[in-house]
Amino acid sequence: QVQLVESGGDLVQPGGSLRLSCVVSGLDYNSIGWFRQAPGEEREGISCINSGDGFTHYADSVKGRFTISNDNARNTVTLEMTSLKPEDTGVYYCAADALVLCVPPMRPFAYDYWGRGTQVTVSS
Repeated sequence: QVQLVESGGDLVQPGGSLRLSCVVSGLDYNSIGWFRQAPGEEREGISCINSGDGFTHYADSVKGRFTISNDNARNTVTLEMTSLKPEDTGVYYCAADALVLCVPPMRPFAYDYWGRGTQVTVSS
């Protein structure tokens, strides 16, 4: 059984930092993607990473502020988020797939497996 479990979401002030983690079990994934969804908006791909060659991609909205990393030994992908802005608020989901590679643009329908999400709120 494939499971993805996100953690690390919290309420943080603008300019603050958070670290999100996604632990994957039951799947040898080719890539992991992080998506976020704000209320009333579509799910947006913000970053992804290949487990093999380590290729990474970032959406323009987070480039230079977020860093994605993968630990194959622990089946864990981490998203380090710095200089957080109110517009970063949303539910953050990790998604994994055994075939799909991290290739922009990130399309949610390409990923077969999803976590349940973790809430990030950036507010003063």
